[in-house]
Amino acid sequence: MLKALIEAMVAPLVDFPEQIVVYEQEEQHKVTYQLHVHESDIGKVIGKDGRNARALRAVLRAGADYGKRIYLDIR
Repeated sequence: MLKALIEAMVAPLVDFPEQIVVYEQEEQHKVTYQLHVHESDIGKVIGKDGRNARALRAVLRAGADYGKRIYLDIR
C-alpha cells in the first residue's frame, strides 16, 4: 500500500516517472523503502534543503502500522 503511495507522490516530481522503482524490506519493528529514480531526478525528489524528502517521510510515518518505524532511502 505505501509502496504505491510513494510512486504516486514521486511521479509528478520527476522527469522520468517510468524509472521509479520502490523496494520494500519489512522486518519485525521497521519497514525500509528504497526509492530508485533516474540519476538526474534525485535532486528533485530530495528537494531544496531536503524539504520534499522530509514531506515524503512524514506522510509515510502517518500511514504506517502502529509500532513500526518507517525508513525511506532515496537512491
